[in-house]
Amino acid sequence: MTDLAPAIDVPAAFVTLRHPFPHLFEALQGKGPVRIVAIGSSSTAGRGDVVPYPHRLEMYLRAHYQERYPELRIDVLNRGKGGQEAVEELARFDADVFSEDPSLVIWQVGTNAVFHGYNLKDVADAITAGIARIRVRRMDVMLIDPQYVTAMLRDDKADASAQMVESIAAIAGTAEVSLFQRWALMRHWHVHNDVALAQMLDPSDPDKLHQNDWSTMEVSRALSTAITKALAAVA
Repeated sequence: MTDLAPAIDVPAAFVTLRHPFPHLFEALQGKGPVRIVAIGSSSTAGRGDVVPYPHRLEMYLRAHYQERYPELRIDVLNRGKGGQEAVEELARFDADVFSEDPSLVIWQVGTNAVFHGYNLKDVADAITAGIARIRVRRMDVMLIDPQYVTAMLRDDKADASAQMVESIAAIAGTAEVSLFQRWALMRHWHVHNDVALAQMLDPSDPDKLHQNDWSTMEVSRALSTAITKALAAVA
């Protein structure tokens, strides 16, 4: 990144996941390709010139494990669709997730529920149902909560954002699956590292909802660290 990139830190709490990834760890010990499916909305799919987190995560994981597993291929398959939320994403699990037989499913949820004013209980129920469908298979699952950005903090959205973030955390806790706290991490950068919200936003987005390339890169790095730490804990 350029010299103008904000100075940030990533506290250990944000890259320390509560639950391990035994199926992903097992896949790393094998000879076939390791598959991770990332499903979600536009912050998964990508927008404009911003490189989305699944592509970055694939690069970081391949680099991290290249020396230890030089012959092993790690693929992070991007199954994001802009504008969707958990209810729509759940409907495409068979075609877009289970057909790929991944070892880990990363599910980014909650943003459009707030931004488009969905019934938050319906969204929470869909997340709970989706986790249950994944857990009966030999797949690990991790949730990613919303991005901490201007559109989610406006007066008419702030309460719903807080409710959605809390709901996702409660669902992850009850289901005993890991949660990557994107919301809290980006809030930390804003509150404790004095990063202006505008410095994390895509300047081409009039809605002020989407992250720019820099903040997406930093979130992706933190996500990669969280996954590799969780795998090291299994080992």
